[in-house]
Amino acid sequence: MPNLKKIVLCSCAALFASAVAVAAPLKTQQDKESYSMGASYGNHVSSQIFKQTELGASINMDLVVKGFEEALRGKSQLTEEETLKFLNSRAEKLTKLHEAKQKKIAAENAAKAKTFLAANAKKKGVTTTKSGLQYEVLKKGSGKKPTAADVVTVDYVGSLMDGTVFESTYDAKEPNKAVLMTWIPGLEEGIQMMQEGARYRFVVPANLAYGESGAGPIPPESPLVFELQLVKVEKVGAHANFGNAVINGMPKPH
Repeated sequence: MPNLKKIVLCSCAALFASAVAVAAPLKTQQDKESYSMGASYGNHVSSQIFKQTELGASINMDLVVKGFEEALRGKSQLTEEETLKFLNSRAEKLTKLHEAKQKKIAAENAAKAKTFLAANAKKKGVTTTKSGLQYEVLKKGSGKKPTAADVVTVDYVGSLMDGTVFESTYDAKEPNKAVLMTWIPGLEEGIQMMQEGARYRFVVPANLAYGESGAGPIPPESPLVFELQLVKVEKVGAHANFGNAVINGMPKPH
């Protein structure tokens, strides 16, 4: 099956190219600046068109180019009010398509998650808490245990149930540091069981993570898997530079 994104981008490129086929080569600084303005806008539009067609919203590419060209010449066939009206209408359509897609993904993931969590719970060494959090002790620690109000420094690899890594402090080459109570419920609960130096594997059900909404690269109804090491536990006031601390992973959903 042809790649949809490539088709959309090639169509955009061909249509815009046909409109400017007679343009002179880029020679001067002004030529290049002018061209860059058009190229930047074209890249933005092609990206938006790809996202919309991926959702199933069809579009007439010839009229996209025509509308762009006529607007540049001050000869738009629609008033500003009419343009806004039709753009709002399309936005409503796209919102409904997006919501339908998210619901479908959520239903599919919920079914897969049920099987995944049941299988993981049966593995040797895995314990399931009352909340549904699953954990396995990979290495015991010997230091302090945190409370929810403490600042914890951790290293981890976070992945989806299919093994796709969505975040790694090792790749970032910098541990994650944050007040524990600001983390997703599953990790807030799990990290409080650890001592400094410990390494656990957590499987966090979606209801203890980002639920039916998902977040960024995390699809809706996705259980999350963390192989996590607790590096350090500190009281908030004990960290003089906490205002500059790295806080870039797994905050509670809003």
